[in-house]
Order: sequence, then structure tokens, then C-alpha cells
Amino acid sequence: MKTIKSSLIVLASVGLLFLGACGKGDEASDTKITPTPPPVASKPASSAPAAAKGAKGGQVVNAGAYHLEFVPEKQSTGTHLDLYLQKGDKKETVADAKVSAQVQLPNGKQQTLAFKYDPADKHYTAVFPVKGAGQYPVKVNADIKGEKVDGRFTFTQ
Repeated sequence: MKTIKSSLIVLASVGLLFLGACGKGDEASDTKITPTPPPVASKPASSAPAAAKGAKGGQVVNAGAYHLEFVPEKQSTGTHLDLYLQKGDKKETVADAKVSAQVQLPNGKQQTLAFKYDPADKHYTAVFPVKGAGQYPVKVNADIKGEKVDGRFTFTQ
């Protein structure tokens, strides 16, 4: 009778250990469940204007009633910069603005460029003579009969 009791105690102990092991296995599997990540907020279109491509394939910024499209093009003399400055929903060309740009070089120095209006192609142009490799942030400033319009762009050489 003593052996039966001993056997039952051993069997019960092994059973409890087995149940305990099974319970821990369930907890371990719970930790493997990955929660669903929170949704990523999307940016409104107006906050990411540089991603938009304009009619000429350049970077676009809308500033109030004005539409600016910046098109850099590498050339042997440096980088040719075109700026299409337009107004309103019909995108009428603004031909009488004073346009300049501040270009930041990769070393942190800045260079100011004056743009000239090209009446044949109806846009403003300048040549950036620096040929060094790197990324160049550009701040375009347009003065349209006393009204200030700015746009920020970037080009890489």
C-alpha cells in the first residue's frame, strides 16, 4: 500500500510539472505575437511640394498664388538653372520679377546668383559655375512689384 501511495505521489508530482511546463509554453507563445504597428500619418500634399514634378520635370513649390518650378541641368560650364515663375490657376508667366537665389555649397559657404528673364522661353535662367560634387540647397527669392515670393529647392552635382 505504501508503494501505491508513493507511486501516486510521484505520478501527481510529474503531472503537476507537466502542467506547469505546458502553462509556460503558452506564455512563451504569447510573447511571440507581434502587435500591429500604429498607423503612419500621411502628410498633406502641400507639406511635400519638392516631391512633385512640374510640367518641365523640375521641382515644384506653390507659394500663395504663385507656382515656382526649378529645373537644374548639368553642363560643362557648371549647372544651368531654370526657374519657371507663374501665377494663378492658369499659371500665367510672371515676366517682370527680380529673381535671385542663394546656393549653399557642401562646405557651408553661400553664393548668390542673379537670374535673368528669357522672353523667348518665358522663364528665368542663371548658371551656377561651381562643379564640385555634392548636394546644393537653393533658396530662390522673387520680388514681384514689391511682393516677396520664396521657394526652397535642392540639386546634386
